[in-house]
Amino acid sequence: MADEDKQPGHLADSHPAGEGSSGENAALSGLTEHEVDEHKEQDGPVEIAHRRGMFGSSLGGDTTGYGGLDRPIFFPGAATRPYGSYFDEIVDNLGRALGAAGEVTLENAVRRVVVDRDELTLFVDPAHMLSVVKALRDDPALRFEMCLSVSGVHYPQETGAQLHAVYEFLSITNGSRRVRLELTTADDDRHLPSIVSVYPSADWHERETWDMFGIIFDGHPALTRILMPDDWPGHPQRKDYPLGGIPVEYKGATVPPPDDRRSYR
Repeated sequence: MADEDKQPGHLADSHPAGEGSSGENAALSGLTEHEVDEHKEQDGPVEIAHRRGMFGSSLGGDTTGYGGLDRPIFFPGAATRPYGSYFDEIVDNLGRALGAAGEVTLENAVRRVVVDRDELTLFVDPAHMLSVVKALRDDPALRFEMCLSVSGVHYPQETGAQLHAVYEFLSITNGSRRVRLELTTADDDRHLPSIVSVYPSADWHERETWDMFGIIFDGHPALTRILMPDDWPGHPQRKDYPLGGIPVEYKGATVPPPDDRRSYR
């Protein structure tokens, strides 16, 4: 961040300091007004879990793997204004573009803003993802022409938000600016909207994220396996996928004749 004294863990705010109600802050942070009051003084990252076991000699003397080490896992908290760098300008322009389209407001579309390691992440409500990416692509002040990647993450300890999809965008027009969008869904749902209709380059990235994590991208034109065979059971990069002791799962390495191959059209 631009200011060294800014620490993650504050609630996101769509207004400069001193403006905006707690209800508006709550809309961006994903918290209720009561929770906003409870967390106003939070200055540090949010501890979400503990990891036990072997982490290496630099973190202690236990290299046995028997749980002698106990390390907390932190997520960066929501950021407050000013975000620093060009991040405030991106958020302001996105809010203006969404308002001009008349489909959704920034407060409804963005659950919270996180600034960590000099990177801007917007946690987006999946219901408004297409409106957000259209604004990022089409508004002249934003003009994020490229979707660089789509990645999946599995956090089993996050009840109701175990699966995350992370999108990286780049604006060549506006000086190689970058922004990250992050969406979450529950493990018993797994559905998120596809953005292939807006960014065709996300096609294979969303397929790989489904293949590895099981996130179902609604509206994708051909959501099929891309790394694993069609009949492969499970999604290998999930935390609950077996690490070993299972039979080889390939059912054969034959190549079908051209007329029988899968069509992607």
